[in-house]
Amino acid sequence: MILKFTKMHGAGNDFVVVNGMRQHIQLTLEQLRLLADRHFGVGCDQILLVEIAQHPDADFRYRIFNADGGEVEQCGNGARCFMRYVHDQKLTHKREIVVETKSGLITPRLEENGQVTVNMGIPIFEAARIPFLGRNDAVIQTLEVAGEAVLITALSMGNPHAVQVVTDVEYAPVAAQGALIEHHPSFSQRVNAGFMQIVDRNHIKLRVYERGAGETLSCGTGACAAVVTGIRRGLLDTRVNVATRGGVLNITWAGIGTPVLMTGPAIAVFEGEINL
Repeated sequence: MILKFTKMHGAGNDFVVVNGMRQHIQLTLEQLRLLADRHFGVGCDQILLVEIAQHPDADFRYRIFNADGGEVEQCGNGARCFMRYVHDQKLTHKREIVVETKSGLITPRLEENGQVTVNMGIPIFEAARIPFLGRNDAVIQTLEVAGEAVLITALSMGNPHAVQVVTDVEYAPVAAQGALIEHHPSFSQRVNAGFMQIVDRNHIKLRVYERGAGETLSCGTGACAAVVTGIRRGLLDTRVNVATRGGVLNITWAGIGTPVLMTGPAIAVFEGEINL
């Protein structure tokens, strides 16, 4: 099977994008893992599949597979690359589209400067919908991780996140705690582990250990979750620049009941084909 693809990245979070609009593409777990493999395949954090929308209000359907082959609900950096891809490939002439994802509809918009803004929807805090086995509805919860009490805020941006505030993100225990938090029994569908350093009320630094991918250079939904966490804790204002290892994302959130807006880059790196 010869598969054509486009390699893209959003602030260093990289993707293999595949067009399933004109042909039915059903990749096996092994094929997905091969595509994502940086030594034997193309190499990426996630594979993005463009499909015909099933929802009557959507322009496209968007499926996301992590490097381990598991399908997930949402990916913020991927949503920006998705918008750039369908526009560059002339699959649409619209600068704003409605995209169907596993967790609902999102609306990416291609800005005049080439960046992409995505309405990421309203954050979810109800424990059962994250899903999270929290003992109450407190903004700050305690997780026991390798015998240590870790203070996190649990929420969903269409996918589950556990965000903690750290003093210095460069020395944060991402390697030591990331996988343990991802697989913590309090999160039945696993979780993305965020490590956030507050620089000032409009700037943070962030590292994220993603479900099924490990630490990535950037995580769009993780940036949204971190800013929402900081605002709910009273540490941040409504507009925040998020510095990740791969670049800067701009996040805006007006508060409970309102959607999160994310703006950032979406870059096409190269096109190619691989024999699967």
